[in-house]
Formats: sequence, C-alpha cells, structure tokens
Amino acid sequence: MKLFKTFFLTALLISVLSCNKKTKKIVIEKKIEKEIVIKKEWDSINPKNVVPFFTEYGRQNKETIVLIKTNYGSIKIKLFKDTPIHRSNFIFLTKIGYFDTTVFYRVAPNFVIQGGNSEDIETRRIRWKYKDYLLPTEFLPHRKHRYGALAAARETENNPNKLSSPFEFYIIQNRKGGHHLNNEHTVFGEVISGFSTIDKIVQLESGPDEWPKEDVTMTIEVLE
Repeated sequence: MKLFKTFFLTALLISVLSCNKKTKKIVIEKKIEKEIVIKKEWDSINPKNVVPFFTEYGRQNKETIVLIKTNYGSIKIKLFKDTPIHRSNFIFLTKIGYFDTTVFYRVAPNFVIQGGNSEDIETRRIRWKYKDYLLPTEFLPHRKHRYGALAAARETENNPNKLSSPFEFYIIQNRKGGHHLNNEHTVFGEVISGFSTIDKIVQLESGPDEWPKEDVTMTIEVLE
C-alpha cells in the first residue's frame, strides 16, 4: 500500500509539471482532506479539550437564535455572544440532535423549568459518547438571573469551581427573577418569545421530585 501511494504521488507530481489545471485539482483535494480532519476533531471532544474545541466550533458556528418546540408550545431563545463556550456548546448539542432525545424534567412554580435530560436510552448513549465533559464558568456582572434567563445546571457537591453541565439547562419562570443564583450558575441566554409556554409547563402536575407526570418533550432547532 505504501509503495502504491509513493508511486501515485510521484505520478501526480509529474502531471502537475505538465498541466496547470491539475495543480488546482490537487489544491482542492488537500482542502477536502483538511475538512475531513476537522470533522474528526469535532467528534473527539473530551474533558481535556473543552475550551479549544468550543472556541473553534464557535468560530465556525456563529448562530445565536434557537427555537425550543414542546408539546405545550414553543420558546424562542437568544444565546449570548459574551458567554462563548456555553453558546457554542448549546449550538453543538442542538445540531447533533441531543436535545431532541430529552424532556423538561423539572417544573418548580414561581421558580424554574429545567430540561436537557431523560430516561431515554439515546440520551444515555450520547452522554456516554461525549464522556460527560464540563464547562468552565462564564460569570458576567451584567448577566443576571432575570425573568426568562437561560442558565446552565450544575452539580453542587464536589464542584468547587462551579463547572456547568453541558447537557442540562433551566429557564427562570419567576417574574422577580432568581437572583440568589447569580455567580452560582452561568447565565448564557434569554427568552425572547414563548413566555406563555413556560407558564403552561411550570403549572403541570408533578411528583415529589418535581418531574412532570406527563412528559414535556422537546426538539430544538437553530434559526440564525
């Protein structure tokens, strides 16, 4: 195989010297090869490369508006550019279809609705594939837990750096906000329409664990 590859490259080199058109072809082939490598790199996210991964992914995927569709209506969200790692992560998970396997699994009236997890086997499969990586905090003084704020959930125990879950998020439903959560969880977006949908979801009957008795399914799509 190596001998054939060497011969093939030599033949290409001779062809380049005799025909300028083939030079262009080789350049195109090299660009395609580079794109393939990039795609493989995106597929290799792990706990050690979170920041460079999402910095580069965000550079190539600049969208900030997403639409959450549920069986109770839709919620339109604006993601903040000044929380780039969280924004990029949310776009990434949306584009690979992760959220489409999940539900809003917590409803707490006058507080929040929380989603991004489920008991579905596909949810578990995707989370296992990406090894439950965590996101660094992106606390900003002007990003508060106001009404309609979108923020990242996180483990409270054994998490001194307050690292965010990449998979689970919540939306503040209380009109007075949830300001006791400022600098505890990263706020990385806000609701721009669909507040009535949030109010419908939060009023659903739930068990002692605040999990709705009727599943609130979701799909999320990137708009712009």
